[in-house]
Amino acid sequence: MSSMKIGDQVSFKLEGQDFTGFIDKAYQNSFMVTFKSDDTEILDKYHDRVVINKKKLKLIKAAPETTDTEATDDEA
Repeated sequence: MSSMKIGDQVSFKLEGQDFTGFIDKAYQNSFMVTFKSDDTEILDKYHDRVVINKKKLKLIKAAPETTDTEATDDEA
């Protein structure tokens, strides 16, 4: 399994439903994932965010790699 990182698009199951979202924050064994739902119960309970175990996530699309040289070039 490849290592997931902030910005990656992932899929997961939540209360028996399939969702996709983006990783916002990494923790030791889990990630905070932002997602959208049309289900009002899910929306009221999770407010478009959930912390979920890394083992429960499937990578859909990796975030593009960024380099630090872009920021230093602009400052010069």
